[in-house]
Amino acid sequence: MIREVFMPALSSTMTEGKIVSWVKAPGDRVEKGETVVIVESDKADMDVESFHEGILAAIVVEAGGSAPVGEAIALLAETEAEITAAQQQAASKVSSTPTPSAPDPETPSQPSSDAEQNGGNAPRSGRVVISPRARKLAKELKVDLANLQGSGPHGRIVAQDVERAAGQPVSPSGPAAFIPAPIPAAPAPTPVAAAPMPTVTSTAPLGQLVPFNTLQQAVIRNMNASLAVPIFHVSYAITTDALDTLYQQIKSKGVTMTGLLAKAVAVTLQKHPLLNATYTDQGLQYRPNINVAVAVAMDGGGLITPVLQNADQQDIYSLSRTWRDLVDRSRTKQLKPEEYSSGTFTLSNLGMFGVSSFDAILPPGQGSILAIGGARPTVVATADGLLGVKRQMQVNITCDHRIIYGADAAAFLKDLAEVIETNPQSLTL
Repeated sequence: MIREVFMPALSSTMTEGKIVSWVKAPGDRVEKGETVVIVESDKADMDVESFHEGILAAIVVEAGGSAPVGEAIALLAETEAEITAAQQQAASKVSSTPTPSAPDPETPSQPSSDAEQNGGNAPRSGRVVISPRARKLAKELKVDLANLQGSGPHGRIVAQDVERAAGQPVSPSGPAAFIPAPIPAAPAPTPVAAAPMPTVTSTAPLGQLVPFNTLQQAVIRNMNASLAVPIFHVSYAITTDALDTLYQQIKSKGVTMTGLLAKAVAVTLQKHPLLNATYTDQGLQYRPNINVAVAVAMDGGGLITPVLQNADQQDIYSLSRTWRDLVDRSRTKQLKPEEYSSGTFTLSNLGMFGVSSFDAILPPGQGSILAIGGARPTVVATADGLLGVKRQMQVNITCDHRIIYGADAAAFLKDLAEVIETNPQSLTL
């Protein structure tokens, strides 16, 4: 029997997936539960397992290609006698698929990566592909995956590569040595050093048309959906001297400024559940949890919003550790769907880029988003009528006017300012 391997739906919003790399090659034996292909969904790369055993007879969508959810991307033959028939079936599928028009000869072509120029077998996306078992072993053996050269298909780092790097006996390869991972689960985090916010630059040659990647396409869909929501903005200047002092005192313990801001927002939302609610056709939906999403710029374009779940219930040290882990895994596209799609309130901070003030676009399914500018010395009038210099940051909140009104937003910002200005120590309790 010839079976089709379909493009899976790896998240509730996924409509199309891109093939990052094929772990198996035509002619390879495939066991049930064994990883066959790495697929890029909207915002993550995930291993896709086979539901059946057999022989990978033909690949319909090559690495770098995309396919809608539910479309066949490969054919699996039950016996060797069926391979030829499967290959013919695959050829008919490929021939029936419209081919893209040839590029304009005057348009410069996309330069190939170093690995491709040198005949390497790295994935076309340029990302390092790592098997789930290799990730688990690397964490146990404390091996830095960033410096490993993969010996698996398409440069994939496999368990044997980690064992060699750790000086351990190399276990035999094959299905018996493979630990399958369920489709919706993301691999364990890669142990890398915390990275600073990237500088967003363009490396494309002038005049070149660069197609949107899947992450950028997801952002476009979300932004278009936001246009249907009536919104308004409210601004507030918050003095950060006390918060800055607290940060200097506890940052050596792993606390991040993002963690402090997320915690301050979360505890304020406890008093203002309306700002954490969302509009539905049936009525106002209050949320049972306070999940603070924070926008992170991605290398290569686009953004993702890792979510600090139950941020009001976590202590600042746990919250900061969680944030670092989320950022590390978001940069390697290893977040689980619920780790970037479960936010109830979003922060967007451009202060580290020197931005003083901006308005953020409301994400679909949320009632509010807070845009945070950079803190800077500002001349202000003191309570006794004199002039003084204080560090202030401008925050602008964007709200869904169907459920939130100006007075609601103003009251939230006033209470947020009170926490930051007069009682930041409460964030460490």
